[in-house]
Amino acid sequence: MNAEIREIDLSGWQQVGEGGNGKTYVNPDRPDVILKLNNRRLSTRQAVRKEFDVSRAVHALGLPTPAMMEIVRVGNAYATISQLIKPKRSLGRICCDSPERTEEMAQLLCARGKEMFATPCNTDFFPSRRQQLTTALSQIKFVSKENRRAIEAFAQSIPDTTTCIHGDFQMGNLILSGEQHYWIDLDRFGYGDPMFDIGHLYMLCNVYSSMKYVQGLFHMTRTQFLRFWDAFARAYTGTADHSDFDRQAGRFACIDVVMRFFFSNPSAPEALFFAAHIRRLAKRFL
Repeated sequence: MNAEIREIDLSGWQQVGEGGNGKTYVNPDRPDVILKLNNRRLSTRQAVRKEFDVSRAVHALGLPTPAMMEIVRVGNAYATISQLIKPKRSLGRICCDSPERTEEMAQLLCARGKEMFATPCNTDFFPSRRQQLTTALSQIKFVSKENRRAIEAFAQSIPDTTTCIHGDFQMGNLILSGEQHYWIDLDRFGYGDPMFDIGHLYMLCNVYSSMKYVQGLFHMTRTQFLRFWDAFARAYTGTADHSDFDRQAGRFACIDVVMRFFFSNPSAPEALFFAAHIRRLAKRFL
């Protein structure tokens, strides 16, 4: 990743999407590709190279992903160019446009997620989420000793399984094109207990969904998020009463917030925000 990386002029590209990590662009002169430019902290050479290599490695596991083609430079930032899947819509967009399909989309995320969770991971390339959690716990700030002890005790009970997990498992990161599905935004891909992913989805649907920013990002109301979680949990457990599943997902939601310190290197105000969530989740679930 040196001199061969070419610089492109973004003026020839049109923005077509925006997510929590960055923006996407298309170019009429290159109708089969899409450019993804991450937010500043995720657009460094190292971060973009990681995302590029991880996406290719996930594809090598047999999991469907858009083909990664090139790393480019946009000013002082770096971006990826990958296969443009068309027509395509994320499960979240489908829930937004057709609320009556919310249960169907939740069931689809469950089915495709279980396929991913059943896939043995390349443990020589991908990281162990449990080991990452150990590192995160050593770095986390603004958390009381009592809550840290509770989190560490729970962390010790998590098995270090070697199945694939996405790292940002939610309705925006599974897209459909006809009958084909693709996983996207794979930079946090690794291996470990599938509940790491499910805790992330629980956090989004049951906690973050009260935030106007998150509702705007996914174009879903809090009621829709809760409806999505209920349908997902019913499908995953095969039972209408998923209260035990919710409690376990809530424990992993607390872990998910801890992992934000590892993945995001939050500023002091952000760390205080995450620590407040840890306090509430730990009090309720740990």
